[in-house]
Amino acid sequence: MKYTVEIEINLPRTKVIALFDNPDNLQKWMPNLVSFTHLSGEPGQVGAQSKFVLQQGSKTCELIETITARNLPEQFDGTYETDGMWNEVQNVFVDIDNTKTRWIAHTEFKSDKFMMKLIMLIMPRAFRKESLRFMESFKNFAEQEH
Repeated sequence: MKYTVEIEINLPRTKVIALFDNPDNLQKWMPNLVSFTHLSGEPGQVGAQSKFVLQQGSKTCELIETITARNLPEQFDGTYETDGMWNEVQNVFVDIDNTKTRWIAHTEFKSDKFMMKLIMLIMPRAFRKESLRFMESFKNFAEQEH
């Protein structure tokens, strides 16, 4: 399943990237983040891996992030893997007019589990909505920071 979502942030791209690229800010805009742990590679660089632990209802979910592209301030891409699920996000940051930034996220989900494939088939909007929720949370954090 593939989709694209985007949001406009009322800050210059340089400020957006400074906030986005700082792992110390993750818990400020990811309300369900339990922990973030660097695992291997040079932090923040292509090939680096980190573990995200997210709270989802009464359960926790562990995701392994692998950075696949880093061409900031324009682009930052990664894959996110958990048991039976693979997700790739290509983040593009467009400088609108030195006061606003458009964040575009091209996302792809794959799963080898029947139930997850079924959910992706019958509820694709839920995935888009969740992606947009994370982006809106970042936007709110970033605009309040500055």
